[in-house]
Amino acid sequence: MNLLEGKTAVITRAARGIGRAIALKFAVEGADVAFSDIRYDENCQNLEKELAELGVKGKGYASDASSFENSELFINEVLKDFGKIDVLVNNAGITRDNLLLRMTEQDWDLIMKINLKSVFNLTKAVQRSMIKQRGGSIINMSSVVGVSGNAGQSNYSASKAGLIGFTKSIALELGSRNIRCNAVAPGFIITEMTEKLPEDVRQGWAEQIPLKRGGTPEDVANVCTFLASDLSSYVSGQVISVCGGMNT
Repeated sequence: MNLLEGKTAVITRAARGIGRAIALKFAVEGADVAFSDIRYDENCQNLEKELAELGVKGKGYASDASSFENSELFINEVLKDFGKIDVLVNNAGITRDNLLLRMTEQDWDLIMKINLKSVFNLTKAVQRSMIKQRGGSIINMSSVVGVSGNAGQSNYSASKAGLIGFTKSIALELGSRNIRCNAVAPGFIITEMTEKLPEDVRQGWAEQIPLKRGGTPEDVANVCTFLASDLSSYVSGQVISVCGGMNT
């Protein structure tokens, strides 16, 4: 369908998992893709090859999204290499789960730095070029636990809830410049991380979901494609859950 033909997208932490699925889906729809991960490794090289095979320009960069300076340098390099940025997907994120009773200050601070500050860093870095071209779509990766909370994930939930507030604020700030900002809130998505869980644990999660299955990275990528495309030209400041009805 080429929904993203002529667009350039930036995706953080895209060498694997949900970020990788988004990069490939965007490429299938015709977008050139610049992506980052904490280090440029074999996964990045493989993704570059797959993007090239899909007939688009794709390039990986080693960049720490939680670093303000690294983020500025990364965006400047992308603008130099690609000429423009139409879509930003803030996908970088980690977990450090524990009950608050046992959670360390370091676990709290690390989550806030990587999950929340990174979104500030990249959005701040890209906004000038989007304002100049009077258009763009910013997509922030939140979570259903950012909406509902979850025991043992107070740090992660707080970071993802903060991201929702940031998303709505940026939508209000930049809307007059034709820049949209939305959040995607995945539920139980089957990735390399969740596949390591015991089968009975994964089945227990699935039983709690109305659609009776975990989601796939491609399920999330499809929603991001809608938000990146002109099909969502009148959608901004919204949080779209991709959770199989789990957060209904």
